[in-house]
Amino acid sequence: MRYPPPRWIWRGTAIAAVPSSVSAAMLHGWHGHNGVSLGKPGLGFVCTGMTVDGMPGLEGYYIEHHRPLREEERVRFAYRTEEMPRVDWNAQPKLETANWPEERRLRTFRSYALEYLRTMLPTLQELLGPADALKELGRVARLVGLQFHEETARDMDLPTDVERGDIQSARDFARWLSAILKAGGEEIETSERDGAVTVTANGWRAMREITLVDPPKAFDAWNELWLGAAAAHDRFLKVQTTRSLGERGWSIAWRIAAR
Repeated sequence: MRYPPPRWIWRGTAIAAVPSSVSAAMLHGWHGHNGVSLGKPGLGFVCTGMTVDGMPGLEGYYIEHHRPLREEERVRFAYRTEEMPRVDWNAQPKLETANWPEERRLRTFRSYALEYLRTMLPTLQELLGPADALKELGRVARLVGLQFHEETARDMDLPTDVERGDIQSARDFARWLSAILKAGGEEIETSERDGAVTVTANGWRAMREITLVDPPKAFDAWNELWLGAAAAHDRFLKVQTTRSLGERGWSIAWRIAAR
């Protein structure tokens, strides 16, 4: 297998700040764990190159060792001793997507993206504990919201960094938030009252059927994404989030108004 540059996961110049150890850790956690996940304890992965080390792609292959592997044996690095051979990509199996309806294609992209969230929240709560997971994931989520609001708003023909703090600005951000949440599969309603716009979610479908150590703290970490985006849209707006989890599921609302 080979992931050629540019690596989408390290967007643009960000790849220059990614240490080799981080890329290697991903290999240990993913490719090196596939044998365990598949019930094949002898299946290991040989990495013949990583883009972060200046090589023309992240590449390698799986190999069956015919014996259970220790954790440290599941990934082996073979830099400069092995390389990916030439491949006739036209002869490789392909998933025939040309006849897929556009809606199915977009849902596939959405499911792939959301699976990162559905895996990350419960895993980091288990590894770090709910409080530390909230602190770290919330920090990252807020930065992502700050960084990507402008690009996504432009794609929707919506303004950004408006610095107005008025009802029209609140309406514009509510449109952005509603569109993003709906694109993620959430059921959304909006209303306006007393100088504020409220976006309401009927449940939290992204985390449906996922077991969380502390659901409210997991939600609060995810919610920092929207608070960061709100700050990028208009630093004079205030977003008040209310959320509760009961027997009938989540009840969530974002009240957007001038601060």
